[in-house]
Amino acid sequence: MGTGDIGLPVLQMLLGSGQYEVAGVVTQPDKPAGRKQELLAPPIKVLAAAHGVPVFQPVKVRDPQALETIREWKPEVIVVMAYGQILPRTLLELPPLACLNLHASLLPRHRGAAPIQAAIEAGDRETGVTVMYMDVGLDTGDELLRHVIKIRRRETGGSLHDRLAEIAPGSLAEALQYLAEGRAPRIPQDNSRATYAPKLTREAGEIDWTQSARTIERRIRALNPWPCASTVIPSRDGVRRALKIFSAIVHRREQGEPGHVISSSRHGLLVAAGEGSLLLREGQVEGKKRMKIGDMLLGNPIEPGAKLG
Repeated sequence: MGTGDIGLPVLQMLLGSGQYEVAGVVTQPDKPAGRKQELLAPPIKVLAAAHGVPVFQPVKVRDPQALETIREWKPEVIVVMAYGQILPRTLLELPPLACLNLHASLLPRHRGAAPIQAAIEAGDRETGVTVMYMDVGLDTGDELLRHVIKIRRRETGGSLHDRLAEIAPGSLAEALQYLAEGRAPRIPQDNSRATYAPKLTREAGEIDWTQSARTIERRIRALNPWPCASTVIPSRDGVRRALKIFSAIVHRREQGEPGHVISSSRHGLLVAAGEGSLLLREGQVEGKKRMKIGDMLLGNPIEPGAKLG
């Protein structure tokens, strides 16, 4: 059961291992995308269909008919990664061996829908994939195993997503081996250490310039490539437009009133934060292509003292 790209390597492993029979794949319904709003199939569906695996796309997986369809497949194990719906108890208790979730964090830290971005934004030094037994709570089930990786200094949400996707198949293969041998552990989570990472929205990226430059820089990396950190900038025609920001460098010594431009050059836009300042290096003005901020300023100069946000 999965919808997002992060689950593709896991499904590829299951399909290509020769050890497992994939009885079926459950994913979200096709959704309209692009300017023409044409229906787009989830990548999990495309991969499963290419291998002749039955695909089921219920609007609500808790509906009785949906549950009956999955029950007819008689799964011994259900594997979930980035599916996008809450599973009812009836479904969790269906497989005789386990219903496993691969969560992209070191639980109980960063439970919820956006653990990858939350780890970067929080300044965590490491993260990983946790394989857990699912229960009716939100990422609260017992842990089976985890694989840990270091978060790199210039890590973005996109790069960390891809690295976690790469290690997920190995994590699942190890967990399934433990189950097959009857020696899979159950390690209760310490709920007192739990944090929550809510689902991201398009509006989630607005920058608060009163925060420290280091905090904002982490946010920029965390939300790259989606939904992107953003701010509002003035333009020649007097209209204020949104600017998505993809990269920035922290300057500790430069100070000023938060959100005000300190300097503007071919290197980018230096903007004061609540503590320190940020040199904005790469961005995208709404309706334009992604480019270096220095190049953007050639056609839309922003003078020192201008207010962003």
